[in-house]
Amino acid sequence: MKNMGKMMKQAQQLQEKMSKLQEEMADKTVEATAGGGMVKVVANGRQQIVSINIEKEVVDPEDVDMLQDLILAAVNEALSRAQEMVSEEMSKLTGGMNIPGMM
Repeated sequence: MKNMGKMMKQAQQLQEKMSKLQEEMADKTVEATAGGGMVKVVANGRQQIVSINIEKEVVDPEDVDMLQDLILAAVNEALSRAQEMVSEEMSKLTGGMNIPGMM
């Protein structure tokens, strides 16, 4: 029973650390670009888009499809990088142990 109590305490401590890490991730950001930097997207560790910057040169009323594609590519890359950042930090915390529902 001692081992069970110790294991429960460790699990609780890990959960507290993971909650704190998730809060910290909200403040960390990653950046992705498309079109040679013409579209820049910043996402945070909660996988929320924080900002989008579009250079004037890429705005062409005759080619809206290209601008949409660039935005989509940059957003998807930013979200992917944000997910990688969170996964790396969680992996450090859990020692590489994959805990379902935590990442």
